[in-house]
Amino acid sequence: MTFPPSAAPLTDVERVLCVLAHPDDVDFGSAGTIATWVDAGIEVAYLLVTRGDAGGFDDTPREEMPVLREAEQRAAAAAVGVKQVDFLDGYRDGILEPTIGLRRDITAAIRRFRPDRVLTSSPLRRWERLAGPSHPDHLAAGEATTCAVYPDARNPFTFTDIGLEAWTVREIWYSGGPGPDHFVDVTDTFPRKLAALRAHASQTSHLDGFEEMLRERHAMVARAGGLPEGRLAEGYSVFSTG
Repeated sequence: MTFPPSAAPLTDVERVLCVLAHPDDVDFGSAGTIATWVDAGIEVAYLLVTRGDAGGFDDTPREEMPVLREAEQRAAAAAVGVKQVDFLDGYRDGILEPTIGLRRDITAAIRRFRPDRVLTSSPLRRWERLAGPSHPDHLAAGEATTCAVYPDARNPFTFTDIGLEAWTVREIWYSGGPGPDHFVDVTDTFPRKLAALRAHASQTSHLDGFEEMLRERHAMVARAGGLPEGRLAEGYSVFSTG
């Protein structure tokens, strides 16, 4: 299963909400793109479903990891110019499910921030890359966010107890899914993406040759998107939800 062809992205976006499962997900997938949006004057906010308590590669005590990773995500956001970073409570890294409760919490965030565009993880698995993009938490966050975009957030008769007016998100971008066909040139913002990812020291400091690996990955995406040699890109599937 794959996505249908992407729609042409909206040209009048003022606010974007990025909803991801873990600290660092937004930066691995989209920090370069987000930096271009911020440079264009678009207001971007992050909503992280968990605090990444199951992450890390050393002997950091588990009870310290959520606080550490929250601080890392805030520093990473600052590196690309994002000022609003919110975390949900009550969801554990590694066992995330697209429950009604999660849909409700994401719906509340959408109705508060009132974004034109939502960026999230693909709810579709990539069989050729079971690691990374196909993490079950990523799939669950993408599915719950999709349901929150439609039908939950726009339906005034859904989740009436949260006391927020219905809001229609006009566009959704999926990162990490199969067959991305919309590409954003991030060559100029790559240094800020790299800075954002290095802010996630608990996740990236152990990786040898990290910059070279990241640069080659995005060069491959750029080539897949038909960009000139030497350019770097991030890829998406884009859909109108209006």
